[in-house]
Amino acid sequence: MTETADTTAGAAAFGEDSLLHRLCNEARWGLAATRASILEAAHPQIGAALIDHSTFVAHPWRRLRNTVVSTQRIVGGDEEVRDKEATRLNRMHSRISGIDSRGRPYDAMDPEARAWVVATLFESTVAMCRLGGEPLDQASQERLYAEFRAFLGHMGDEDGGRLPATLAEFWPYYEKMILEGLENTEAVHAVLYRLFAEVPAPPLLRDHPATWAAVRALAGPLATAITVASLPESYRRQAYLSTLPGARVLMHGAYLTAGLATRWLPSSWTRAEILLDALGLDTGTGSGSPVVESLRGHAGKVGALLRLVTPVPARSWPGGAARRPAERFFAEVLDQTGDGYLDWPDLAAMAREIASRLDLDEQAEDRLFTAYAAWWEELRTAMDADGDGRIDGQEYATATTLAGRALIEIAEVLFDAVDTDGSQTISPEEYRSLFRTTFDHDPAAGGSAELSRSAFIREFLAFMAGRHHSAAYENLLTQT
Repeated sequence: MTETADTTAGAAAFGEDSLLHRLCNEARWGLAATRASILEAAHPQIGAALIDHSTFVAHPWRRLRNTVVSTQRIVGGDEEVRDKEATRLNRMHSRISGIDSRGRPYDAMDPEARAWVVATLFESTVAMCRLGGEPLDQASQERLYAEFRAFLGHMGDEDGGRLPATLAEFWPYYEKMILEGLENTEAVHAVLYRLFAEVPAPPLLRDHPATWAAVRALAGPLATAITVASLPESYRRQAYLSTLPGARVLMHGAYLTAGLATRWLPSSWTRAEILLDALGLDTGTGSGSPVVESLRGHAGKVGALLRLVTPVPARSWPGGAARRPAERFFAEVLDQTGDGYLDWPDLAAMAREIASRLDLDEQAEDRLFTAYAAWWEELRTAMDADGDGRIDGQEYATATTLAGRALIEIAEVLFDAVDTDGSQTISPEEYRSLFRTTFDHDPAAGGSAELSRSAFIREFLAFMAGRHHSAAYENLLTQT
């Protein structure tokens, strides 16, 4: 591709006229994002960062949702939103670094690792179109590649960073990375075998966890087999990922069905928001799809009928209806990375999620991370009995309280972010907006009265320190 063509395509990489914008806003792009996530996790630096810092193990769908929404923000037509999201991502990644289990350093800002993330998204998007029965011609591939390079450039990696300059150079680079740069990492297996084991229940089955668990037990392994079959054969051999008999036929059928649906169904039915809303993974826009809202309404009626026929016991905790065991709170809320321990990466993951959902500016985000860091010091000092730098479930269960000045400061940051008019109270509209766009929940709580700063903080502390069940708050921190 010529330099002129590359520049022209790069300039049009964002907004509704770009090919990238159209494709990543289709519901089927979830197939490409999932496939790309596995190939990303196979990169040693990315895999180590995912295991040590990411919530992909404990909350895989939340992580996937964030990937899709973040990409849509950057390729959208609003320049201010685009710049703000790129800056936020760079701030977030600048906090992620460490040493892997083999003593090798990793850094989320490493230019080669960043280039590989974009490379996997590009190649997986091309594969999605090919397997969906609508392969991109040479010109379209070159245009899409230039747009992805512009995407990386907008993230701060000038001139496409470490991605090859042309499409012709990309394919040898990609194959070399598959053969020489990837590994069969722990993160690959965490993504493959955790993602489909944690698919959120659709609205109709949300009140019937046993039924959904049975459905998922059958569909999960099938979806995993389809995903494995879609991976490059050279990587499957290297990672010893065998395909089940018939898996490739099912994989082709799944992609082809998604492609046909995109071409023949109304576009309002095949947008990415439809899939995210259906799974309860709100995009944070505050505007639900009319199609999904209609389905939810019908699902609610059917669900009510099912509850009359087969009553489900109300959820309760030992010691009271609103209280949960300490061990369960530790596993569901505190252990964000899913490794069985509470340490700084878990609290940093909480801070990243809250900062992302609240769309905090740099000053507020720094304030939030500082408060979480102070809370970690309080917890470590009070609970790390054996001095190993982390807190296990037993150490946590024997502690008397989690409350402290740092936890109050976290609540203060939340309050200030929600109190948009500076009135020092949170109106019912602000309260409901917080839980719709930030916590994926439209609570009946809050009533018609305004909520004072002290009342808001007490509610937050009751959840984070008192270990009390709160449907509103735990939707942020426990959703898969």
